[in-house]
Amino acid sequence: MPGITPSTPASGSRLHLLTVVRPRKGAGSSPTGIVGRCLARQLAAAGDRVRVLAEPGQTGGWPPGTEVVAGSVTRPSDCAGAFDGVEAVFLAGAVPATVGEVLDTARASGVQRIVVLSSHGPEYEASYPPETWFWLAVERAVESAGMDWTHIRPSAVMGAAIEGTYPATGSDWPDTIRAEGAVREAFLDGGHYPFIHEEDLAAVAAAALRTGDHTGRILEAVGLPISTRARVKAIAKAVGRDIAAVGTTPDESRETWRGHGWPDDGIDVTLYALQEYGARLAELTRWTLDQRPSVSEIIGRPPRPFEAWAREHADLFR
Repeated sequence: MPGITPSTPASGSRLHLLTVVRPRKGAGSSPTGIVGRCLARQLAAAGDRVRVLAEPGQTGGWPPGTEVVAGSVTRPSDCAGAFDGVEAVFLAGAVPATVGEVLDTARASGVQRIVVLSSHGPEYEASYPPETWFWLAVERAVESAGMDWTHIRPSAVMGAAIEGTYPATGSDWPDTIRAEGAVREAFLDGGHYPFIHEEDLAAVAAAALRTGDHTGRILEAVGLPISTRARVKAIAKAVGRDIAAVGTTPDESRETWRGHGWPDDGIDVTLYALQEYGARLAELTRWTLDQRPSVSEIIGRPPRPFEAWAREHADLFR
């Protein structure tokens, strides 16, 4: 197949397709490359084959044996042949305008299962006119496509700080910590945000791809809310030096994030969530703990804490 780097998979093993897009700066955008690479490693370790449809900038760094197709899930013409022989698809980065054509290709190729990397937008979008939907439009298209489906709605991904997909992950922290030994953010004293380790999110996706246990479900892959100060403290401990935590006003943070290219809708969601999780910490923590199946139940172990992520990626901040 043109554009594919061949692998030497085990005979008879299942083939999964992962779609990966360049980092996007917008409300609810997850780091598809970071999550996808974790997922590829986990699927390969389970004995399955992995093919990746990757946008420019995302074609490298995949585990040995991964088939890599250069292209975009947002352009159906790039998908021709990518679905051949695929049993299940991890659909990340799809957009409403073209998702229907992509799903038509998947169905015609014999794909049995679609696992969507969604967001926490659909529950809010449902109260607005359908022409304004984004995440909900993708989910509804998948539900009506005639294949088994699972939607994964994650909280913020810890590794998004590496790809810079949205402000609340501390996407500008590596630069400011390396250059100044400081973090500047609004709601520093009370702000909280829920995070999940990319390896845990990938493990949720692997469970959905490899079994029918979660067919027709929305999986809330959410981590517990973490305070901004606790995250700064964890990074400081990991790098072995003090990091100053400097509070700013929401307007100051907005201007900083605008300067880094984030749109107002992503900034609005970030500021709202930081304040809301802080003000309703007990209630929203309870909501996270009450989710069934929980992340722990799905992946068979406790989720990784932010402190572990900070140790794993300490060099990012040095």
